[in-house]
Amino acid sequence: MSKRKRLKESRAPRNIIIATKPYAAASEQFRTIRTNIMYSSIDVPIKSVLCTSATPESGKSTVAVNIAVAYAQTGIKTLLLDADLRRPTSHYTFEVTNQTGLSTAVVNDVPLEEVVKQTQFEQLDLITSGPIPPNPSELLASQRMNHFMNEISMHYGMIIIDSPPLLAVTDGQILSQKADGVLLVTNVENNNRNELKEAKNLLNKADANIIGVVLNNRDIKSTKDGQYYYYGISEE
Repeated sequence: MSKRKRLKESRAPRNIIIATKPYAAASEQFRTIRTNIMYSSIDVPIKSVLCTSATPESGKSTVAVNIAVAYAQTGIKTLLLDADLRRPTSHYTFEVTNQTGLSTAVVNDVPLEEVVKQTQFEQLDLITSGPIPPNPSELLASQRMNHFMNEISMHYGMIIIDSPPLLAVTDGQILSQKADGVLLVTNVENNNRNELKEAKNLLNKADANIIGVVLNNRDIKSTKDGQYYYYGISEE
């Protein structure tokens, strides 16, 4: 891949908590999630993780980007792949164009270097969703998508994938088969136990490797900065 000039150094977007508030409790939890992923499989290292949820508004995209930054901060060459071809957000987060991305790479067989965007974080690259296609599920299930995943896996030590919610469309199930591990993100204010069980069943049917559940949006107290969101990971 050709070298690209990194995005101009600037204050990170507010939802990249691990960069804007590196000493906050939430940031430490993201580092804990990163460590737990690293040690969740000893014999076969996990090099790609899908972040998904049961329902919308769970914060899965925020979790995905923060985990990606956490990996990049260790010196691991990391890719954040926005595979939410329904309601993508990464181009808003990083304030970049979405004219090319995953959809154009798969549909038009565009070279990887033309869709990879460097971020303001060393060792972190981004591939946005690209234009929303008329058939997201079919695109993600295609052989071209498999070829694309194989190609990016040769360039990165970790790939963090953002996907649509599981109970809304089948995209998350399809993508779970292409990742080494899956994190199921739940917002304590919106999701409920029945929805989580249904989402887990869908992942099991897809033979996904569920490596943990991230509890999002749980308030905790901080003596310095007031209130932070709490992010944690638990065993299945």
